[in-house]
Amino acid sequence: MRIISIDTNIYVAFKKGDSNITEVFRNCDIIYIDIMVIAELYTGFVLGSQETKNRKELEEFLNSSRVEILFHEIGTTEYYAAIFKQLKLKGKPIPTNDIWIAANAMKHGATLFSLDKHFQEIENLLLLKI
Repeated sequence: MRIISIDTNIYVAFKKGDSNITEVFRNCDIIYIDIMVIAELYTGFVLGSQETKNRKELEEFLNSSRVEILFHEIGTTEYYAAIFKQLKLKGKPIPTNDIWIAANAMKHGATLFSLDKHFQEIENLLLLKI
């Protein structure tokens, strides 16, 4: 079973018609989307000029039978703390939201799908590259 967790930039690229991302989605059994990703998307929507359209499209995406929203649970905090410490010791900080996104992907055994290279700094995080 192929399970991925998507970052914000993957959803945005998908909506822009990136065929590579569409192909990855076609080959997945489950597509997780972290609540932080949804928050980042909503932030972009309210700051943009097409809020209603963007919200409707996201709602349709979230209603897909293969898409599941990942919420943060107490177990996610253990992963968050370990990642934060690891990056601090390396002197390689990344945005806080991205630590949460990585922590939740790890907790759920998902491969993280992102265009951000800084996720490569996180040990034991499964990453999908295209």
